[in-house]
Amino acid sequence: MEAAFSIAYLLFTGALGAVMLHTARGGNKLRLRFGILTLVLVGGDAFHLVPRIYGAITGTTGELYAALGFGTLVTSITMTLFYILLWEFWLKQAVKPRGVISIVVYALALFRIALCLFPQNDWFSANPPLAWGIYRNIPFVILGGIIAYELFRGRNTAKSFRFAWLAVTLSFLFYIPVVLFAGALPIIGMLMLPKTACYVWLVVMGYKGTR
Repeated sequence: MEAAFSIAYLLFTGALGAVMLHTARGGNKLRLRFGILTLVLVGGDAFHLVPRIYGAITGTTGELYAALGFGTLVTSITMTLFYILLWEFWLKQAVKPRGVISIVVYALALFRIALCLFPQNDWFSANPPLAWGIYRNIPFVILGGIIAYELFRGRNTAKSFRFAWLAVTLSFLFYIPVVLFAGALPIIGMLMLPKTACYVWLVVMGYKGTR
């Protein structure tokens, strides 16, 4: 089930991103921006999901910890970039000027990426340290919270995205237990499925809202 879901997610979301880029040729910059952020999302996720798909199909997931660790590193960085692009898109969509809040958003993103690059994360280990998983996700959760709050505040500005705040909020609510408890209780890792579904929902909003 996980492999089928992941394949469907990569194909569907990647296709929507490609269509948005293709149909933005007429000068629809908002559609172009959302197409790019969608492909950043799905392209980064592929680094982590392709090894998981292969492992689920062949039954070798436990042997692929180095590939999964590298994929998680790449995904951690690209997911941060995705939120920066989403923030930039929202500023343009809502016609809002940059301010102090933007500086905070960019600082949190840089801090998160810097933490991901520390060797103490031990990405290629079969048992990476939980503490560093928490450290690098603290600025990420704060970043997501700020963006979700700003999307909520502006939910009536662009009605096509009035539920974007909810998609972002739910994605983090599904993600946090995985970071904290999936190492001890692997079944909690299944929460990544509804988390991913929230991103699909967000991409569909972008596809419809930028036509």
